[in-house]
Amino acid sequence: MKIVFFGSAEFSCPSLEALIHSHHKVELVITQPDRPKGRGQRLCPSPVKVLAQKAGIRVEQPERASSPHSRQLVQQAKPDIGVVVAYGQILSHALLSIPVHGFINVHGSLLPRHRGASPIQWAIIEGDEKTGVTVIQMDAGVDTGDILLQREEVILPDDTAGTLSVRLARLGAEALLETLSQYEEGKIIRCRQQNELATYSRLLKKEDGLIDWTQPADRICRLIRGLNPWPGAFSYLMGRRIKFLQAKVAEHSQQGYHCPGRIVRASRQEGLVVEAGENSSLALIQIQPEGKEAMPAWEYIQGIRHREPEGQYRFGSSSS
Repeated sequence: MKIVFFGSAEFSCPSLEALIHSHHKVELVITQPDRPKGRGQRLCPSPVKVLAQKAGIRVEQPERASSPHSRQLVQQAKPDIGVVVAYGQILSHALLSIPVHGFINVHGSLLPRHRGASPIQWAIIEGDEKTGVTVIQMDAGVDTGDILLQREEVILPDDTAGTLSVRLARLGAEALLETLSQYEEGKIIRCRQQNELATYSRLLKKEDGLIDWTQPADRICRLIRGLNPWPGAFSYLMGRRIKFLQAKVAEHSQQGYHCPGRIVRASRQEGLVVEAGENSSLALIQIQPEGKEAMPAWEYIQGIRHREPEGQYRFGSSSS
């Protein structure tokens, strides 16, 4: 099959690589324009662009996917089918109708749960026991098209958005090839989504990482996992921004007054234990102070603690 591929993020790469090594032909890759990154704000290509150029595939980077120029690019490629994987823009109906078989999308959740931009992160944050990938026939809505294929994946207790994304990207590549085979064999079966069961995973922002210590410890731990590696969960201690990389629910043994955000004990074995909401506590295992490398949480507190007891230190919501 002749394919046009729309993708930008690292999650897209296993699917594109699978197509490159298959008997299908990727005629054109469309990805987001190079964006400034890092402290130097140097323009950097998307991972998909790097992979496509290495494979010798034509790459185009229109600012708007549904512009007349974009539609012309797709028409010139004369594709049998369009494939979208973590591209980052909504495609218009006029664009979707160009390929013979329309467009299909590989989405990182078990639709209709977690439609939207951040399905992997929200599956962890919301405490789902399992997730997966869904291949849909795209329509004009946001992740509302008919389901063509689904594959499940268990969410492990220590999964972060990063580790889970790697597994789902590989699973999505396998599901994509299987779906294309079903098209070739005329065995495609469409299943309408149950819209009444739909949930929406909104796009995450940096400020979503600010810890609310009145939340229970298990919820905070899931937030830390779900926002790792981006945008990262964080809080402030003595005016310094601290990013949290790993944590677990701790046994709460403090008696009497309970103060969310207060550090109550620290040790090499347990980590840095902090009180949270609903009379719970969590142990910070690994952190990253602003401007520093990642380190064990208990080591950091040793560096700033003098003669005051641990109870005098408390995480807050601002640097003041």
